[in-house]
Amino acid sequence: MNEINENPLAALPSSGKLLGLDLGTKTIGIAVSDGMRFSATPLTTIRRTKFKQDATILLELINENKIVGLVLGLPLNMDGSEGPRVQSTRAFARNLSTMINVPICFWDERLSTSAVTKTLIEADVSRAKRAQVIDKLAASYILQGALDRLRN
Repeated sequence: MNEINENPLAALPSSGKLLGLDLGTKTIGIAVSDGMRFSATPLTTIRRTKFKQDATILLELINENKIVGLVLGLPLNMDGSEGPRVQSTRAFARNLSTMINVPICFWDERLSTSAVTKTLIEADVSRAKRAQVIDKLAASYILQGALDRLRN
């Protein structure tokens, strides 16, 4: 079984590509870092089905991209407390950790979707187009925050 680390980013290897996940109830936004960990790039959004099917897709992406660690957005409440979505995210990570051989770390994702939505609105992106890209862009925002912290 793989380790899940509560200390943000502590379990991640010092180099190699990372995968960022924005876990929603209907979709999972996915982003990938470059090998030097300078930037996060939106990769894809998968529509959630059953856990095993979702995990199989993630495992394929981990292998295809030579991923060395996962950064999973943790949906804390605005006051920092944990609600049902955090519990669901932790359960997903626990289940996924039994199927993969890379560490999973959590990163505070508060306001990530709001920040991305605001940027897209300012760029005059249509509502339909925003709906298509919001999840993978949120994953990229989450992963970029983690990358910035790793560099500092």
